[in-house]
Parts: sequence; structure tokens; C-alpha cells
Amino acid sequence: IASIMNRVRDLKNKYRNEDNITDELNCTKVSADTTDNSGTVNQIMMTTNNPEDWLCFLRRLEKKSTPQMDVSLLNRLIGRYSQAVTALPAEKHSQDESYARILVRFAELKALQDPEEARDQFHLARLNCKKFAFVHVAFAQFELSQGNVKKCKQLLQKAMECSAVPLEMLETALKNFHSQKKQLLSDEEK
Repeated sequence: IASIMNRVRDLKNKYRNEDNITDELNCTKVSADTTDNSGTVNQIMMTTNNPEDWLCFLRRLEKKSTPQMDVSLLNRLIGRYSQAVTALPAEKHSQDESYARILVRFAELKALQDPEEARDQFHLARLNCKKFAFVHVAFAQFELSQGNVKKCKQLLQKAMECSAVPLEMLETALKNFHSQKKQLLSDEEK
């Protein structure tokens, strides 16, 4: 039994060391269970509970597959993003870019299931994180994809009025809107 326990301990140490070395964002992996991730979530919530750690964890989880093609991953991601939003108080993190990215991605994922709920989430992101241009552009892109051209333009104009940054992103999105492009920002522009 002692020999088995030593071997298990060695394996745990080996995997922890490999994760720390290879993970470009230096997020620690606590749970060996890749489908549940409750160990990682518990660690984040009980230690740092900051937007950067949550975003790192969520992005790693999303890399496993494509949410548009994998309904089970989509549901799991929506649950984890919901957990992150609940765990991170807006009044404390509204100026944090990682928090804003969590809110936007949560709304984008919700859009794959329920556009009305997604609209509510985009509105919440815009309300809490006004200073980030990408929040406004993501909401405007959602409205454009829903066929709400007038609302899309209105969101971009309001973003300009509230001086969201970077201004160049908003200018590019407006230019693409006026050119009647389906994407407000190309991958390069993002």
C-alpha cells in the first residue's frame, strides 16, 4: 500500500509540474477530472477569486472543443461562466478587462441558446463595463446578427458618446457598419 501511495504521489507531482511549465497563462490545474473541474473552481473561489484566474480557467475549458458544435460543452461553459459572474461582484470588478471579457463571452454563449437571455447579458455587460469598447462592439454585433440594424448603430454611437476605449475600435466598427459588412470587426481588427 505504501508503494502504491508513493507512486500516486509521484504521479500527482509530475502532472502538477508539467501543467505549471507548459501552461502559458500559468493557471494551476487542481482537478485531474477534465469534465467536472470542480477542484479548479473551488480553488479559484476559495483563494484569489479574481477575474484573471476565472478567465484563464474558462478559456482553457473552451479550448477542448467548439461550443457551437458540442452542446454538452456549451451547457458546461454556460454553467461555468454563470458561476464566474455570480462569484465576481460587479461593483468590485467593473473596471477590470478580464471581468468585462467574461461578461461578453457569457452573453455570446447565451446567444447560441436563447437570444433574449443573451440580450439581457449584453445589456448587463454594457451597464457594468462601459469603458471597454469591445463590450459595446460585441453587443452591437449581436444586434446586427439579430437583424436589428438600427439598434446596432445606436449602440455604437452611444459607445462613442461615453468615450469607450480604444476609440479606434469603435471607429472601425462604425466604418464597417456603414460599409454594410456583416462583421463589425474582422479577426485582425479585433
